[in-house]
Amino acid sequence: MTTTTENAVKTETVTVELDEPIIRGKTEITEIILRRPRSGALRGASLMALAQMDVAALQLVLPRISEPSLTPHEVGAMDPADLTKCGLEVSLFLTPKADRVLVFQSK
Repeated sequence: MTTTTENAVKTETVTVELDEPIIRGKTEITEIILRRPRSGALRGASLMALAQMDVAALQLVLPRISEPSLTPHEVGAMDPADLTKCGLEVSLFLTPKADRVLVFQSK
């Protein structure tokens, strides 16, 4: 994961390095870039469920904010550690700016 204290408040994207690559045909995906979701990307998902890293909510939202764009099936097949890393980043995107500073200062 690449995030620094200096850009924690301004982060619009974050790169998540996967412990277990996702295999798509002959392509091996070893990292995913997650974009800060806008309201449209969150439609149909509960903000509380996303903050709690609910698997179903992540399967709904991650395909909308990931590059390369993951399928719900790929999200469902992710290694639990990788899904946790992505879930943490999504929950940080949902955290108010003032609180994000506190989270990154404690790291």
